[in-house]
Amino acid sequence: MKDRQTEESLNEERKPRKFFILWFVTGLCSLIWFLIRVIPKPGRLTYPCQRVAAPLASGFVLWLCGFIMSGLIFRKIQQIRTAPRTIVALACFTIIMAVSMGCPSDSDVEYNLNRGTMDQSDLRQCLGVAHGLMPGRVVWVREPAATDWDGEEDYWWQDVHTDPVIVHDMLNKAIKGYTDTSDLVEAWAKMFRHFNLKKGKGDVGYNSLQNEKIVIKANMVTCHFILDTVDPTTCQKTEYLNQIDASPQLIHALLWHLVHVVKVKQSNIAVGDTQIIFPNQWYDYLRADFPEVVYYDHEGHCGRTAALKSDDTFIHFSAPGGVAPEAIPTIFAQADYLINLAVLKGHGAGVTLCAKNHYGSLYRIPVEAGYYDLHLSLPSSRPGRGEYRANVDLMGCAHLGGKTILYLIDGLYGGYFAHATPYKWKMSPFNNDWPSSLFLSMDPVAIDSVAYDFLLAEWPDVVQGGSGSAGSLQGGAEDYLHEAALAHDPPSGTFYDPNGDNSGRQSLGVHEHWNNPDSKLYSRNLGKENGIELVAFERGVVRND
Repeated sequence: MKDRQTEESLNEERKPRKFFILWFVTGLCSLIWFLIRVIPKPGRLTYPCQRVAAPLASGFVLWLCGFIMSGLIFRKIQQIRTAPRTIVALACFTIIMAVSMGCPSDSDVEYNLNRGTMDQSDLRQCLGVAHGLMPGRVVWVREPAATDWDGEEDYWWQDVHTDPVIVHDMLNKAIKGYTDTSDLVEAWAKMFRHFNLKKGKGDVGYNSLQNEKIVIKANMVTCHFILDTVDPTTCQKTEYLNQIDASPQLIHALLWHLVHVVKVKQSNIAVGDTQIIFPNQWYDYLRADFPEVVYYDHEGHCGRTAALKSDDTFIHFSAPGGVAPEAIPTIFAQADYLINLAVLKGHGAGVTLCAKNHYGSLYRIPVEAGYYDLHLSLPSSRPGRGEYRANVDLMGCAHLGGKTILYLIDGLYGGYFAHATPYKWKMSPFNNDWPSSLFLSMDPVAIDSVAYDFLLAEWPDVVQGGSGSAGSLQGGAEDYLHEAALAHDPPSGTFYDPNGDNSGRQSLGVHEHWNNPDSKLYSRNLGKENGIELVAFERGVVRND
């Protein structure tokens, strides 16, 4: 009986030892695995296996440091144990304080995760509430083989230089990657059901029997009717032939998805920009496969459809002092859904992305007499933060941002400035090549925030300085993102009321900056519940997989 009790006692003593050995081996292996995988490529920090390994490895390192420090403290105490008690107490207190001060606090970690590319005096916290089927998710697809233009000969928009097959595949990956779905039909159905639920239409997808209309608002500003780059009688583009707009290949891929996957009748789809003359180079390319699609522009020449003002649908700009409501073009007033197709560009006002794309969603030009001058709300006119920004009204308008089911940014070439001249990008992973990228989201603030980070890392003087000196915009380039994320209680104190119903707005999306330009990680990539998640497909490899 005594032997049995002794054996049981020994077994109980061995259990902690077995647990310690198992914990030690697991922690050491996790640390080695983490170092081998993450140091060569920091982006692997988002992999599921690393999300498991990282806390085990960090816990092991903290334990090891504590074990070593405890040994050193014990030896020190042994050395001074014969000293007076007051000296011993003082020495221990000093050691403990030194160790404590060397440990990072939670606030330090939070600070570093949210500061992005800003310096320490310019901290930006995660602002707003994430939107979309996958809240806050932005998909980035990069495929260098999509672009093969030398920057000088011929034109970037020709198929020989921008591969339509690869661009089509990029859109496929973006749609599937956003929805975590391998089937395109199911992926689009998920997005429509989510959007319609949020709009109070019920758990329903796109309804072709009701002839629901979809408008694609493409950024084609280099074809603006006041620039004389497109001949109004022939509709042939003759100037700015190698400045960039939304690529015809991406528009074609999007039309293919809507017609062949979503099953939208061609006649129920419209694509264009209310400020342009739709050029033959795009029109002929798209119309060859989609002849019944409505191609709208400002003039309506050469078989296009003119974008006219509606009689009873308005946007109310919330500018200080008040301005008269403005008619929305009929093409948007009659639409059931919008797709915002922007271009990755810097600008004299910081950036041109999805929000500013809506400058081409109004019947008049931005500075036309008798209307609110939209340029007055840009940081080039009102630098700094905490200012009224008309972009927020455009994003929150029921017939513009309110109808937008999907946000896309064409980053195949990426423009340096408002005139959209493409330059090869220096930052990693582009390394002196075209960005060859596509961005997709259902959160308008999140997608512009991600694109902003890319542009800021590549061209900080343009983004921060606009057309002036570096920093002359005083942080105003991202001010519209702060205002939109906090539209219910914006830093400017503006009561944003784009629909004129005095209901105000809720947060239009989530804004933050990545941790650094190399890793490109956001809060959700780092395991947090709110914030942005950047899912990256680079050269066909899913970085988050």
